[in-house]
Amino acid sequence: MREVEVVGVRVERPTNQPLVLLRETEGNRYLPIWIGAVEASAIAYAQQGSSMPRPLTHELMQAIVEALGDELDEVRITEVNDGVFHALLHFESGAEVDARPSDSIALALRSGARIVCTEDVLDVAGIEASRDEDEEIEKFREFLDHVVPDEFGSAE
Repeated sequence: MREVEVVGVRVERPTNQPLVLLRETEGNRYLPIWIGAVEASAIAYAQQGSSMPRPLTHELMQAIVEALGDELDEVRITEVNDGVFHALLHFESGAEVDARPSDSIALALRSGARIVCTEDVLDVAGIEASRDEDEEIEKFREFLDHVVPDEFGSAE
């Protein structure tokens, strides 16, 4: 397993399809995962530390986990089949729950859990970055500093 960090979310043009971009913490590969608009907003809200007057789904999930006396230990992105990514939520109690990576990432950002990815997934779907691509990623990070989560579509 390789630890990854969330670079951010963006809407890809011209398809208007959101994606979340992950990066190896110790390496030069990036992992783009296409996600839904609601999940993109949830990830962007979490990255910006924004909160809503009422809890959104991922905040509710985090509150339930805490109320049950457990804690999300890590998110594991375990496989990709025909472009569909799969993840596991691993809890301190030892429980594991199958989940979509987008929901898992949104929950990890709220709980402070680490995110890891199998080497196989990175080999299949990862993109190795060149110096030019690293500059593009930095432009992407600058974009993220100014994006508003509402730009990804309506939240729940």
